[in-house]
Amino acid sequence: MSDELRASVFRPGASGLPRDNRPVIVTVGTFDGVHLGHWSVLQEIGSRAAACNGRSVLVTFDPHPLRIVRPAAAPALLTTLEEKKAVLAESPLDYVVFVAFTPELRQYSPRRFVTEFLLGKLGMSELVIGYDHGFGRGRSGDVDMLRTIAGECGFRVDVVEAVNADETAISSTAIRKALLEGRLSEANTALGRPYPIAGVVVRGDGRGRDLGFPTANILVAGADKLIPAAAIYACWATVGRKRLMGALHVGPRPTFPGAEPTLEVHLLDHDGSALYGQRIRVELVEALRAVVAFDTIAALKKQMARDVARTRSLLESV
Repeated sequence: MSDELRASVFRPGASGLPRDNRPVIVTVGTFDGVHLGHWSVLQEIGSRAAACNGRSVLVTFDPHPLRIVRPAAAPALLTTLEEKKAVLAESPLDYVVFVAFTPELRQYSPRRFVTEFLLGKLGMSELVIGYDHGFGRGRSGDVDMLRTIAGECGFRVDVVEAVNADETAISSTAIRKALLEGRLSEANTALGRPYPIAGVVVRGDGRGRDLGFPTANILVAGADKLIPAAAIYACWATVGRKRLMGALHVGPRPTFPGAEPTLEVHLLDHDGSALYGQRIRVELVEALRAVVAFDTIAALKKQMARDVARTRSLLESV
């Protein structure tokens, strides 16, 4: 995907794709996480577009539709908008069209969305969707309805079957549940990559440095970003051009009564200085242990040393 196309953002009412009479193969969905199930759909439309000298297009939404439809039920996000763009930049897509999901768009029927946007703006010739797909008002645009519309409007609809992990269909919902329940390995397998969290390094209370393990406290970018279960995680951390091993603490600090929960990472082979205000990205590789209270500071320090040693051993082997 070219740099120009990566940055393209289209909204209803704006001009569509440039027309050149080539076939346009489209898929539509929220694609939160861009997991392996999503990836199979993207590979499919990429292959089909290449076979017919066409163009492959993903139409996705920002914000997540439930933020507008049912805000109280809207999920925490596996990928922020910037993270989604970064993952999709590695896909075989020619275009990614980010559609602003608004109260007005919420009222579109499947037929209106197909005819006015997918056909009218994008010139779609074929629609490829996942097995559980639904869009339009009330998610009424299921496979059967789309095939009816396709027969009337002259485009083709095809369905990509589920991708399974351990005999269970991969879904964004299942990945969120796994992360919140501390099953990082399961989530990473379904995503096809380590789960990322990004933010800015801010000042903490300095307790990690006092313990001999200085940490970078992370203010997460994006209030809707899903933070996984409280635990200590082995992770890779990227700051600027540096990629470092890290031991990440997520959650409460029960050894210190009254201490606020934190998201902070001890960077191996780095003293933690000169990081304030810098952007940091951590990729969670493995959960090391639960967050527990220690009877003494000495016991906590010994465990932290074991966490760091295990982190180094794990990451040096991958």
